[in-house]
Amino acid sequence: MSFGYQVLGFGSGGGGVVYEVTYLVVAGGAGGGAGGGGGAGGFRTSEDSSPMEIEAGDYTITVGSGSGPVPGNDSSPRAGNSVFNTITSTGGGGSGYGNPEEDGGSGGVQNGLGNTPPVTPSQGNNGGPQIQSGGGGASQAGQDNSPAGGAGGNGRDSSVSGSSVEYAGGGGGGGYIPNTAPGPARDGGGAGGSRTGSGSNGTDGKGGGGGGMGQDGSPPNGKGGTGVVIVSAPADATLSVSPGTNTTATAPGGQKVATFTVSGTLTVS
Repeated sequence: MSFGYQVLGFGSGGGGVVYEVTYLVVAGGAGGGAGGGGGAGGFRTSEDSSPMEIEAGDYTITVGSGSGPVPGNDSSPRAGNSVFNTITSTGGGGSGYGNPEEDGGSGGVQNGLGNTPPVTPSQGNNGGPQIQSGGGGASQAGQDNSPAGGAGGNGRDSSVSGSSVEYAGGGGGGGYIPNTAPGPARDGGGAGGSRTGSGSNGTDGKGGGGGGMGQDGSPPNGKGGTGVVIVSAPADATLSVSPGTNTTATAPGGQKVATFTVSGTLTVS
């Protein structure tokens, strides 16, 4: 367990208290299109690298919105980014029928690129190759199951909150003739619609992509889920959040955890 320590400034007797924190930053998921599932929001976590050192103080947190829903054959735009300190996760890439598809944290269908802009480790994966494919997810590209709807790419687990939760799955594709089965939901992503059905929404707070409607489905397509930012600090830290929609808690190991489901301010002391 890491504890806060004092940073000594030159020519002075003290400085700010510094804490090692772990984080999860998931962007908003994109809405599905006519046929294809939306890409999941970018997924970045210190579990892939190392804790971040931050000084006591105030930090602006941005939680990305999900994009969509859009009617008919319109293309869903890229979803909103999520930001904590130096870490930005890119919103998921949207999908649409026969239109140029969006790149993003994870890409929309017809080969929308994931991990855009590129970071290491990767924040997401590409969308599937066909109109009715699934959107990309945090740990897997969108799947093609032509002519049925393809599954969205799998998301990823994170334990920054103190328990293991799955985030950032891609949206499923809608059903097409002659096989009308829709693509299933994946880790917060919405399921695709049957041939005559609508896509379902991605889960808010998980950054999942929205599902695409079927070939003869009724609009709208599935909306992308909002993102989330979670910061875990040592037990000797104090965390407070605003607005009150966001929450703080103590994890089983004693760490202090702040969870942001809307944009706001984190105060570390």
